[in-house]
Amino acid sequence: MKIAILFGGSSYEHEISIVSAITMKKVLKKSELIYIFVSSDRKFYLIDTQKINSKLFSSGEYKKSKALTLKNGGFQIDGMFGSKTVDLDVALNLIHGRDGEDGKIASLMEFYQVPFISPRMEASALSYNKLYTKFLAQSLGVKTVAYEYLSKNDVRKISMDYPVIIKPVRLGSSIGVSIVKEASELDYALDVAFEFDTDVIVEPFIEGVKEFNQAGSYTSEWELSIVEEPHKEEFLDFEKKYMDFSRDSQVLAADISDELKVKIQESFKKIYDPLFRGSIIRCDFFVVDNEVLLNEINPIPGSMANYLFEDFEGMVHRLSNNLPKEQNIAVDYQYIHSIQSAKGKA
Repeated sequence: MKIAILFGGSSYEHEISIVSAITMKKVLKKSELIYIFVSSDRKFYLIDTQKINSKLFSSGEYKKSKALTLKNGGFQIDGMFGSKTVDLDVALNLIHGRDGEDGKIASLMEFYQVPFISPRMEASALSYNKLYTKFLAQSLGVKTVAYEYLSKNDVRKISMDYPVIIKPVRLGSSIGVSIVKEASELDYALDVAFEFDTDVIVEPFIEGVKEFNQAGSYTSEWELSIVEEPHKEEFLDFEKKYMDFSRDSQVLAADISDELKVKIQESFKKIYDPLFRGSIIRCDFFVVDNEVLLNEINPIPGSMANYLFEDFEGMVHRLSNNLPKEQNIAVDYQYIHSIQSAKGKA
């Protein structure tokens, strides 16, 4: 199967996307990979699969690669004697953060009729924004961590008890995230978060809370990963998550009861189906007083959470063959013809 890896983008998580994309070479070994890089100024480049490495991008050498244009049916290389379409079976959206997770790439793929693995536009919009994620979960009967919402111009005051955690609403990878242990630290933490976003979510910081990750997809049936209990520190900062995004070997399942495992998986299914059909996502849950609470949805998880699956590549192939299809709308201009005909009779 020919899989085009879309990565890069105009995003604070641009470099993490590069790390995730390179990791796919170790994971999708039976597939033919085509690397399509989206530069920070949103130009498309065809990257040589044999030569891809992080220095290619940090040095700017990628600019010597073939430029691509996106037209109906796929990516094309324009030349003096015409255009050549890049041959691919499916595009895998691996752009973390803005462009990839906010719905822009999904919209482009749908508009130009390119088969792709990624949340569709509506799912992207709801999962990219942490406030909208809360609304989505609550509407589906999935409990979430308590929160308060602040915008840049709001009075800097919160009602929940300290310690709290401050998160930019539209960012991942722990960028702009701070733990605030007392009121005197609040202003500085908000200054940091507002460097990256105009809105923040404030949540209680629960020391030693049990956290579990569940990834999965729906192909022709449910394909769920193991439930992982990630290694806990106070929280995973940008650099630790950067390293986490390069993982390519399977991890061990969490040592939890069957009852808790079912609760986590059922919550995941409620979130996923039907909104996230056509994608591989990961949901992060907290367990507090034996209650499963959604912490975050990762619509394009680092390295696609490959390390949580026994047969990740097989699932990607199966998903590629079971993607949602947009309804074809036939336009026959009958209405306009009827108006023109009526005018002709007048």
